[in-house]
Amino acid sequence: MLDKIIISITKLENFKSLRLKMNRTGMKRMITLETERDIKLTSAELSGLWTTYMNDSMAIPVIDYYLKHTTDVEIKGVLESAKSVSKEHLIEITSIFNNEKCPIPHGFSEDDVNLSAPQLFSESFHLVYMYYMGKSGMEAYSMALSFAARHDILELFKKYWMQSEKIMKHSLEILLSRGLFTRPPYMPMPQEVEYVKKKNYLNGWFGGKRPLNAVEATHVFGNMKTNEMGKTLITGFAQVAKSSQVREFFLRGKKISTKHTGIFSSLLQESDLPATMTADATVLPSKESPFSDKLMMYHINSMISIGIGKYGLAMSVSMRHDLALQYGRLLAEIGTYAEDGADIMIENSWMEQPPQIPNYDDVNSK
Repeated sequence: MLDKIIISITKLENFKSLRLKMNRTGMKRMITLETERDIKLTSAELSGLWTTYMNDSMAIPVIDYYLKHTTDVEIKGVLESAKSVSKEHLIEITSIFNNEKCPIPHGFSEDDVNLSAPQLFSESFHLVYMYYMGKSGMEAYSMALSFAARHDILELFKKYWMQSEKIMKHSLEILLSRGLFTRPPYMPMPQEVEYVKKKNYLNGWFGGKRPLNAVEATHVFGNMKTNEMGKTLITGFAQVAKSSQVREFFLRGKKISTKHTGIFSSLLQESDLPATMTADATVLPSKESPFSDKLMMYHINSMISIGIGKYGLAMSVSMRHDLALQYGRLLAEIGTYAEDGADIMIENSWMEQPPQIPNYDDVNSK
C-alpha cells in the first residue's frame, strides 16, 4: 500500500514538473512573439507590403467595374471573393504601417474608375484575368515570403499566398468546366533516363537544332499565354485611353506583344507542338474609358515588370543557345518599353515612389 502511495506521489510530481515546463515553454514562445512585434520591418518586408497595398488598391476599382458588367453567377463569385481579399489586405497593411509610423500609399480609389462606362471586356476575359492575377499573386507572395523574417509578416504573406492560390484554383475550375482553358502542350513520355552525350545539345545558331525540351517548352508556352492575355488587356486600354500619349504607348505595346506571341508560337511549332490562337475577340467596341489613364499605365507597367521577370527566368533555364539569345533580345525590347512607360508616368506625376533608402552621401555632404 505504501509503495502505491509513493508511486502516485512520484507521478503527481512528474506531472507538475511537466506542466511547469510546458508553461515555461509557452511563456517563452509568447515572449518571443511579443518581442518580434517590436522588431522593425526589413527593407524586403516593407517592399512586399508596399507593393501589395498598391496592387490591391488598383485591383478593387478594376474588379468593381468587372462586377458591374458580369451577370454569370460563377464568375461573379470569383470576382467578389477577390475583391473581399483585396479589401482585407488594405486594412491589414494599413494597420501595420500605422504601427510602424510608415505613411500609407495613395494608391488608387473610386476616382480611378467610371462604373457607368460601357462593357469593355467579355465576361470570359474577366475570368481569365482573375486566373492570371491569382497566379501572379502566388508568384509575388512566394518571393515576399522567402525574404520575410518577422513572424507576423511571415504568417501574413503565407495567408496571402493561400488566398491567391484559392482564387487561381477557383478560376481554373470554371475555365476547365467550360472548355476555356488551354493546357500546355503534351509530349511523349521518355522511355528511359538519358544523359547528354554531345555538346551540340546546346547548339541552336544554325541548322540541326534539337526540339525543345520539357523545361524550355514550359516557359515558351507560359510566356506566349501571358503575352496573349496582356495583348487583350492593352488592346482594350488603347481603345479608351484619354491621352494621345498614353494611347500611342498602348498601341506600341500591342505591337510588341503580338510580335512576341508570334515568336513563341513559332518556337512551339518548330518542335511540332501546338500553339493557340489569341483572344482579341474578348475586347468589345467601347470608346468610353472605365479607368483613369493613371491606373491603366500603372497596370500595364506592373505587367511589363512581371514579363521581364518571366523572360529572365526562362532565359536562365534554356539550354539551347538560340533561345537564350532570343530571350535577351526580347528583354532588351520590353526593357526599353518599360522605361518609356515610366517616363510617361513621371511626366504626368502618376508614379508613386516606393519607400526610399536615404542618400547618405547627400546628407553627409551638407
